[in-house]
Amino acid sequence: MSFFKKTLASLGIGSANVDTVIHHEVLIPGQKVLVTVEVTGGATAQQIDNIDLKLCCQYKKEVKRNRDNGSQTQIIKQTHVLADWSLPYAFMIEPKQERKFEIELDLPLNTPVTIGEAKVWVQTGLDISLGLDPTDKDPITVRPEPLFDGVLTALETEGLRIRQVECEYVKGFDFPFVQEFEFVPFDGPYHGRWRELELIAHRNNDELELWFEVDRRHQGGVLSLLSSVLSNGDLKRKLVLSTKLSPEDAGQQVIDFLNQTT
Repeated sequence: MSFFKKTLASLGIGSANVDTVIHHEVLIPGQKVLVTVEVTGGATAQQIDNIDLKLCCQYKKEVKRNRDNGSQTQIIKQTHVLADWSLPYAFMIEPKQERKFEIELDLPLNTPVTIGEAKVWVQTGLDISLGLDPTDKDPITVRPEPLFDGVLTALETEGLRIRQVECEYVKGFDFPFVQEFEFVPFDGPYHGRWRELELIAHRNNDELELWFEVDRRHQGGVLSLLSSVLSNGDLKRKLVLSTKLSPEDAGQQVIDFLNQTT
C-alpha cells in the first residue's frame, strides 16, 4: 500500500469506518439492549486497538462561576455513561474487510425516559493506531417500564398533561441526577385547583419510589421538588409502590394518594 494512502488514512481519509445497529425501535428500562457493531476497512490495513461502546444520557447541573462582578450561577450539561462495553482484544482490519461484533447491554432501571429534553444515545468509537478515531452516535427511544407507565397513564386520565421533563443533578441516588416530570392540569378534578404537579420516580428491583410536589393556585409560590431535594435532603409526599402491583393498580394508588394528601 502506498505511503500516500497510509498518510490519508492517518488523517481519517479512507480510514476504517464503524457503524452501530440497535436491534430495538423502543427500549424499556430493565431490559437488555442488543447491538451489532460493524467495522469496515478503509483504503489500507489498520490496527484496531479497541472498540469502545457507551450508552449515554445528559443532565443539567448548576455551577457557580466567579465573575468580576461576583459569582453567577450557570447551567451546564453533563454526560453520564449508563453502561459501557470494550472489545477485549485488538485486531487488524484489512482494506474493505467487514467485521461484526454482537453486544448485549443491560439498560439500567432508572434510565431516563426520552421525552422532553431527555436524550439517550449509543456512542461507539474505534481506537486506531496512528490514525484519527472514527465514531458513531445513535439516539435511542426509551419508554417507561410498565409500572411507571401505569402511573403516568393514571395522571393523564385525571386531566394532567406533561409540560416539561428534565434530568437534573442531585445527590443521593444511583445516578448523579434524577428525571423530573412537570404536569399541568388541563381538565379533570385538579383543574382550577393546582398550578402544577412535579414528580420524581426511582425504581429498584422491588419498589417504585415516587415523590410529589403540588403547587396550588392559592399559594404564593413553592420550592420545586428538586430544590427540596437539594436544600433539605427530605422529600415530602413520598409513595412507595411494590413491583408486584399491576400497572392499573399502581396508577390507582397514586391517584388515591394524591387525593388524600392534597
